[in-house]
Amino acid sequence: MKQQVHPSDYRKVVYQDEAAGFAFLTRSTIATTETIKWQDGQEYPLAKLHISSASHPFYTGESKVLDVEGRVDRFKAKRQAANQRRQAGSLVNKAKKAAKRAEKKAAKV
Repeated sequence: MKQQVHPSDYRKVVYQDEAAGFAFLTRSTIATTETIKWQDGQEYPLAKLHISSASHPFYTGESKVLDVEGRVDRFKAKRQAANQRRQAGSLVNKAKKAAKRAEKKAAKV
């Protein structure tokens, strides 16, 4: 087994969610300068989080409603414009085909 492969600073660290006030103790190699006194009375390095399972909308069930109606309306408008272009293109193609048939009939006569 190779020596000096594993990190030497693997220790217990407290991660704290700033938004929810939620904290948990786990092991990590993260470099921190702050410390916190944990529930067991010992002091551990502190890593602050902006979001965790305690404050994330997916886990809390407090999903934010975005401008869904605007998105749907934009999608419908794009779809309608594409259909109009497609129809206009098919009308142009029909007109071209009709003109070619008329030319062939005129050439036969």
